[in-house]
Amino acid sequence: MTFEQFAMERLAGLLRYAVVLTGDRHLAQDVVQEVLARAHVRWDRIGDTDAPEAYVRRMVLNEYLSWRRSWATRNVYAVGERLADFDDARGGVGDHAQKVVEADELWNRLATLGRAQRAVLVLRYYEQLDDETIAGLVGCCPATVRSHAARGLRNLRLRSLTSAGKAS
Repeated sequence: MTFEQFAMERLAGLLRYAVVLTGDRHLAQDVVQEVLARAHVRWDRIGDTDAPEAYVRRMVLNEYLSWRRSWATRNVYAVGERLADFDDARGGVGDHAQKVVEADELWNRLATLGRAQRAVLVLRYYEQLDDETIAGLVGCCPATVRSHAARGLRNLRLRSLTSAGKAS
């Protein structure tokens, strides 16, 4: 498969993945563009791997987690595209307005998490990866993945309880 074929077939999926990680469509586009530019230069080596898409997704994750993108966690609310715009990421049918409200609430809570916790939750629940695979991608041990996931979920639950208490 040529780089051009890969980019045409996988661009939309890479962008959705990056949006979920970064919380901002424009930042996600920047991340994917930068990653694809680097991948193009190394495509002879990347294209020969067993799973070039997994390799490129790892590059996207590393770019998101890198220190050059640290400002992303401070600007998640500024200009963002909500998960509600990615119906294929959630699937299902129902009241569209209710889905938008629920996705917006979840998005706002996810945006408050640190990059590592957020990345672990996205990899676990959006990408459906196991702890060992996530550990390999993030560069830590599986116990740390479980710790990030537990803390991230606890923070999301606490924010959910807090917002439910305010609504009462």
